[in-house]
Amino acid sequence: MAAVAAGALALTGCSSDSGDDKSSGSDSGASKEPAATVQLPQLKGETIQVAAVWTGPEQENFTKVLTEFEKRTGAKVTFVPAQDPIVNFLGTKIAGGSPPDVAMLPQVGAIQQAVQKQWAKPAGAEAKAQLAKNYGKVWQDLGSVDGEQYGVYFKAANKSLVWYNNAAFENAGASVPATWPDFLTTAETISASGVTPVSVGGADGWTLTDWFENIYLSQAGPEKYDQLAKHEIKWTDGSVRDALTTLGQLFGKPNLIAGGADGALQTEFPASVTQTFTGGDQPKAAMVFEGDFVGVNIAETEAKIGTDAKVFPFPAVGPEAPVVTGGDAAVALKDSKGAQALLTFLASTDAARIWAEAGGFISPNKSLDAASYPNEVQRGIAEALIAAGDNVRFDMSDQMPQSFGGTPGKGEWKALQDFLKNPKDVAGAQQKLESDAAKAYQS
Repeated sequence: MAAVAAGALALTGCSSDSGDDKSSGSDSGASKEPAATVQLPQLKGETIQVAAVWTGPEQENFTKVLTEFEKRTGAKVTFVPAQDPIVNFLGTKIAGGSPPDVAMLPQVGAIQQAVQKQWAKPAGAEAKAQLAKNYGKVWQDLGSVDGEQYGVYFKAANKSLVWYNNAAFENAGASVPATWPDFLTTAETISASGVTPVSVGGADGWTLTDWFENIYLSQAGPEKYDQLAKHEIKWTDGSVRDALTTLGQLFGKPNLIAGGADGALQTEFPASVTQTFTGGDQPKAAMVFEGDFVGVNIAETEAKIGTDAKVFPFPAVGPEAPVVTGGDAAVALKDSKGAQALLTFLASTDAARIWAEAGGFISPNKSLDAASYPNEVQRGIAEALIAAGDNVRFDMSDQMPQSFGGTPGKGEWKALQDFLKNPKDVAGAQQKLESDAAKAYQS
């Protein structure tokens, strides 16, 4: 993991010729369309529905992937906008007798629930062959339940990154931090320059779970991380207390957070990014923590990735810097030729290349040519994730029952929002987290 962190750290030195996400791969070096790597059946006359929670640029880029599938198969693919929690959304569709053919599930726990409810259909031989060819064991295992393959992890995320406004750093004379104490020192330095250092999208509880998980993995270590993810240890454990106390070192200083706690709780994730990269050298914040997908939102500003917007690994709290990942898996909900063909396509390099070239995306597909990514920053992030192999840890909240780890206004999302509001109440946050987790795991 240290090697991966070092690789990501090198990204901060990218120069102005590294391009930006609006360039659609201008420096990828690709001069012609690569030959197809997977054969697909002809599906003329067949209609396929795909449900996902993606909106905005993510939905637009995924639609480009679906359009290519349509061209190659003759099928008609319809995107079905879903809401969080997606398991509840799918439940209403299935109860009404109109399930989508394929759903993009953003949590490991959601795949497990879909299997337990007997909604999910096993991946076919062609899809499994593409997975065996293009994916590492960790990604195949994450899409499996009791040894049976169900999910194809099409989109991954490196969720251990901090993006920063280079002009704000330079004006403050701030340096890129490697450790948590360095991070707090850098934040104070930037604050003294007249710019609020950190943007937090607290209106979306999932961003707060990512803050906690990166601190916890680095501080408590991977073994404890795995135990807490499975609820084999309680949220009242001392390791959770230590992580929340560390997080409180930031959340407990309103002057370090754009808008203070109240402002952060009203800031949705996209705005937390754009406010960091608008306003030139006087933005509303100098840094924003989140995964590689931040690039999609930076592309909506005038900032250029690699020059105006740079990135460093989440600072190490313990001996190692964390490498937390996430992802969205395609799962078939119908026994149909079209659903299986789409799973096969999404497991191929052909599909991954389309979104990679559009930017704001990384793939766990190890066969994808890194030149497909539109800039050096995104290339480096993707290569670091692939290089980590089986040493990464999947987003903890995404491994939990969705009622606890993936529901707006409830469970971990709500408990951490309350903690952001009152970071001195570590014990109270632990009790609330444990109470909600116990109920979710029992059910």
